[in-house]
Amino acid sequence: MKPRRSRPQSLADLVPRVLGELGFDRANALTRLADRWEAVVGAPAAAHSRPTGLRGNVLEATVDSSVWSQQLQMRREEILAALAAELGEEAPTELWLRVG
Repeated sequence: MKPRRSRPQSLADLVPRVLGELGFDRANALTRLADRWEAVVGAPAAAHSRPTGLRGNVLEATVDSSVWSQQLQMRREEILAALAAELGEEAPTELWLRVG
């Protein structure tokens, strides 16, 4: 019996699916977040923090002190709303801060 052949797929359809299966879509999403971080949180806060991970819809950010962690935590809703405006459906819905 001959193997069944499927219809050819375009690379434009195939590449994003393969990259997603390999986890590159999350790395790409984190890069987009990092590129917009300063615009979202402002230069002073960006100098003391950076996005470091994305797990599902949770953005993990590292801050350099507990003072900046508290500042960003108080602005959590504002930050998430700004990320949603910038990134649309790809935006995280939760923010987790870590001092480090």
